[in-house]
Amino acid sequence: MIRALHHMAFRCRDSEETRAFYEEIVGMPLASSLEITTTKTGRAANVLHTFYGLADGGYVAFFEEPGAPFEFKTQRDFDLHIALEADQAGVERAVAAAKAKGLEVRGPSDHTFIDSIYLRDPNGYVVELTVKRPDHDAFMGREKEKARDILGAWTKAKAAAG
Repeated sequence: MIRALHHMAFRCRDSEETRAFYEEIVGMPLASSLEITTTKTGRAANVLHTFYGLADGGYVAFFEEPGAPFEFKTQRDFDLHIALEADQAGVERAVAAAKAKGLEVRGPSDHTFIDSIYLRDPNGYVVELTVKRPDHDAFMGREKEKARDILGAWTKAKAAAG
C-alpha cells in the first residue's frame, strides 16, 4: 500500500536560485543537499540533489546537473505545476515575499473547495499555494463517488471524436 508522497523531483537551473525561491518566498526549509559524483551504476556524475521540507514529512526535490541537456521552459498550469497546501498566513507571507522581489502573483482563484494563488519559480514551474476550505473533505468525498463515471464518459467521448 502506498502511504504518502515522499518527494517529487524536478530539474533546476541553479540550486541557489531554487533555494532562495523555495525557502525565502514559499517558506519551505532546505532539508538535504546530496552531491552525486557517481551513479549507482558507476557512471560519473556531477549532480546536486536538494530537498525542501513540507510539514507532513514529504519533500519537493530538485536536481541540478550543469551542462546536461534539459529544456527549461515556462510551463503552463495545465502542463505542469506543483500544488502545495498551506494555511492562509503562509499564503499571505509568500505573496508579500514574492511581491517584494518583484515576482508575479496570480490569484487568489476560487476553486470551490480550495482557494489558490500561483507563482512561477526560477525554473519556469508554476507553484500553486492552496488553502483548503472548511468543506474540502466533504467535497472530495462527493467527487470520489462520481470520478470513475466522469472519466469513463470523457474516454468514450474522446474515442468517438476520433
